[in-house]
Amino acid sequence: MLGEGIIKGMVETARNFLGSYVREDRLTTVQYPEEREPQIENARQFPFLVYDGEDWETGLRCVACQICEKECPPQCIYIVKSKDKKPDYKGQMQFYPAIFDIDLSVCMSCQICVEVCPFEAIKMDTDYEWSTPDRFAALLVHKDQLARPNAYYQQLHPTDAAASDAVLAQERARAQAKARAAAELKTKAAAPPPTS
Repeated sequence: MLGEGIIKGMVETARNFLGSYVREDRLTTVQYPEEREPQIENARQFPFLVYDGEDWETGLRCVACQICEKECPPQCIYIVKSKDKKPDYKGQMQFYPAIFDIDLSVCMSCQICVEVCPFEAIKMDTDYEWSTPDRFAALLVHKDQLARPNAYYQQLHPTDAAASDAVLAQERARAQAKARAAAELKTKAAAPPPTS
C-alpha cells in the first residue's frame, strides 16, 4: 500500500504522545542536564590514551608509531616522537610520544585512530560534555589530559576491554617465553663443555 511507512510512523508518534500521559517509559524527552540517560557500551565521542599501572607517564601504551596521526581524516592528531626509549608493556625498549595532542574541535569521532592502532593504546571515550566559552585553547587536549587507566577503559567498554587485554596478555606471554628461551640458550652456550 502506498504511504504505509508514513502511517506506521504517525501511529508510533501518536502512541508515544498519548502513552506519555499514562506510562513513564513512553516519555521520550530527558530533562538534560538534571536527568541523564546512561551511555550504551558502543557509544563513542572522543579518543583517549590507555595506560597500564599507576603512573600514566611510565605505563602509557602509545609508542609514537604515528599511524593514527597519518590515518586521521581531519588531521586533528599531532604526535612528536621522543629521542630516547623506555620499556613498553612487554618489556621491550620503545619510543614514546614526547607530545601527543588532539584538537577536539576538529575531531569527527570516526574511530579510525582506534582501528589502526596496533598497540591498543587509543580508545574512544563516552564523555561528550566538552563545550567551553574559550573556542581556541580549551579543545586542544594534551597527553596528560588524554591519559586514562586501563580500569577506566574496562568500565566504559567491558567487552572490548576484555578482548584487548587478552591480546596484550598473549603478546606479553610470548615475549616472556622468547626472553626465557634466549636466556636458556645463553646459559647453555656459556656452560663449559662436558669432559669425558
